[in-house]
Amino acid sequence: MNILFVGDVFGSAGRHIVREHLPHVLETNAVDLLVINGENAAGGFGITPSIAEELFDLGAHVITTGNHIWDKREIFEYMTVPADSHVRGRRVLRPANYAVGTPGFGVYEGELPTGQTYAVMNLQCRVFMSSCDDPFRKADELLSKITAKVILLDLHGEATSEKVAIGWYLDGRITALLGTHTHIPTADERVLPNGTAYQTDVGMSGPYDSVIGVEKELVLARFLTGMPGKFEPAKGNPKMCAALINCDGATGRAHHIQRIMLGE
Repeated sequence: MNILFVGDVFGSAGRHIVREHLPHVLETNAVDLLVINGENAAGGFGITPSIAEELFDLGAHVITTGNHIWDKREIFEYMTVPADSHVRGRRVLRPANYAVGTPGFGVYEGELPTGQTYAVMNLQCRVFMSSCDDPFRKADELLSKITAKVILLDLHGEATSEKVAIGWYLDGRITALLGTHTHIPTADERVLPNGTAYQTDVGMSGPYDSVIGVEKELVLARFLTGMPGKFEPAKGNPKMCAALINCDGATGRAHHIQRIMLGE
């Protein structure tokens, strides 16, 4: 079974580069399951229902997010659906360790046309991040209820140490842990000893002539003066960053992980 995970789609530049490359990547690699992190797809901050629909139309089975999920209020209602539903709004995830009562869900279990079952989890780290529940114990809680063998986790976090620690904690219990949030791809992809594919951060699918997606001059002004200012998404040098995982569908054990970075 082949799984493709596309890193944080940032603004219109990110959506454009993903539209350009995704069809041939899916076909060339015979991808069975496609997961896209879309939390920054709407102008670099949040996601709207129409953009979620756009990503689903490209073939996404599940869309994961992170700390910017609430930046566009119109997503609230889109994600407020019954827990047992399989509609598109149910397949937009927010971190599962957010407070009880927030819209949406942090895990989705689905089935491919082949009959292969899978689960996608979304968790947020705590170091240098806004307050949320313990991702270690929340992962334990989610895994105690998941029946699928193929399980992918989007771990949204800042500190590399925390992501690495959770990778070791879950090794052999999930198929893949793919990190998001920092928008910088890391060169540490590997399959851990017990069969979990791991990468600390898949990287941004968006404009790389920028500061993590934002126009350089605006960020430089903030650093040099300390004065507030509105951030605008950059456009230049877009690249699609993703991770391709091959695994055993029967056991969920990963065999291989490959970094992908494609430009114009």
